[in-house]
Amino acid sequence: GLETVIQGGTGTESALAEQPAGMPERLESGTQNMPGIAGLRAGIEFVRRRGPQVIARHETALLRRIYRGLSSLPGIVLYTPEPDLRHFAPVLSFNVAGLPSETAARGLNEQGVAVRAGLHCAPTAHRFMGTLETGAVRVCPSAFTTEADADGFLRAVKRLLRKNSGPKD
Repeated sequence: GLETVIQGGTGTESALAEQPAGMPERLESGTQNMPGIAGLRAGIEFVRRRGPQVIARHETALLRRIYRGLSSLPGIVLYTPEPDLRHFAPVLSFNVAGLPSETAARGLNEQGVAVRAGLHCAPTAHRFMGTLETGAVRVCPSAFTTEADADGFLRAVKRLLRKNSGPKD
């Protein structure tokens, strides 16, 4: 059976030193995360109102815009064909040639662009892509990302490329 990890604050059997034996009370120690529960509900309602397919099409269109912009830039390494809603989640991995993925991500983060770099808890995927040693920069548009955000991302990448193409000491 399942054992408790923490104890206390049963709410129904407050005089007991241990959690009640019955389920689910046995696993419900402490105060419930009401802000988390409310946030989850709001997120579910948002997806239901907007529609999962509408969100997926929006994210994929933005990812294509980003992909096409990156593919036109010298020094950008892409690891997939152009994103297609039937085969892709709205996630794109790339690298800046000659630049560690963490350095590229830091350069973009310093410009206010949120990306992540490294192996993304997926060493097997990186082994497949040939990026196990370098990792990759990952960009993921969301339902809240706009075309202006995508274009701003591409401008930030261009600035990063210019900054890192100058003479090296």
